[in-house]
Amino acid sequence: MKITVILCTYNRCQSLAKTLESVAASTLPNSVQWEVLVVDNNSTDHTREVVGDFCQRYPNLFRYVSESRSGKSFALNTGVCEARGDVLAFVDDDVTVEPTWLQNLTAALNDGEWAGTGGRTLPAQAFTPPRWLALHLLGALCAHFDLGDAPCELDRAPYGANMAFRKEMFERYGLFRSDLGPSPNPEIPRPNEDTEFGRRLMAAGERLRYEPSAVVHHPVPEDRLTKEYFLAWWFDFGRATMREVGRRRDILGIPRPYLSLLKYGTVLIPFRTLRWVLNFNSQRRFYRKCWVWKTAGEIVEVYRRSFSIKRIRNNAVQRTNRERG
Repeated sequence: MKITVILCTYNRCQSLAKTLESVAASTLPNSVQWEVLVVDNNSTDHTREVVGDFCQRYPNLFRYVSESRSGKSFALNTGVCEARGDVLAFVDDDVTVEPTWLQNLTAALNDGEWAGTGGRTLPAQAFTPPRWLALHLLGALCAHFDLGDAPCELDRAPYGANMAFRKEMFERYGLFRSDLGPSPNPEIPRPNEDTEFGRRLMAAGERLRYEPSAVVHHPVPEDRLTKEYFLAWWFDFGRATMREVGRRRDILGIPRPYLSLLKYGTVLIPFRTLRWVLNFNSQRRFYRKCWVWKTAGEIVEVYRRSFSIKRIRNNAVQRTNRERG
């Protein structure tokens, strides 16, 4: 089996060095060939020099690739296309991995039973969550993913900080969507570029495995421990969720986005707002507030879609009129 570890990075040269040190210390059987492919997504710091140092120290292990199109999905897709392995493991540029991480994450992908795996991602340091923060919201904070000590089949998509897929899955089902994921373009919502791919595979009947012994430690950024960060993330999550669904069929000639706006405005927003304001437990209250912000993001995305549909139809009418004229 050949493995490629794909690590996309942008202006995190200090944390990147620690991540690469931990990956370089991975222990695998001698029969396994593996490489680490670092995709630099337009960094302006010392990222290239940091990766160059590892390429010199480990000439047959590390490779550097540059992707000039800004956006994590572009970098991920470049990594997939440049990878030499038949199993692709993904990890973030600010984590540390345990020495057995890569072996444990990829061992189940040696045959055709599993299409992919997701490992356990834990906070890198002890911290005390604010009183208003429920533990199940930590996924937005540090890609927290912990389903217990027993391996099992996943019923949810793993996060990109700790996942692996057989490369043929990308050949069969396509690459990561470039209209999702971290990007300098404010029109692109931050979440879901990683989880959408996992959900795409599961929807097609592919099986994903949870591997608790593949452990990654993700830092808890202090600047994310604010309500403002979580609300902004959930708003973007709502946008990404609607974008992921895509356009659905019209009903009785009425564009689906128009009906969706009616549903959100008259049912979902009032219902979810009431669940928020009438809840007096601090954690549940904030969680319900996050759902209101998610709904607002969904509404914004649906509105943009309806505006786009209207513009397309107007352009079609104008084109038809010109042809008739």
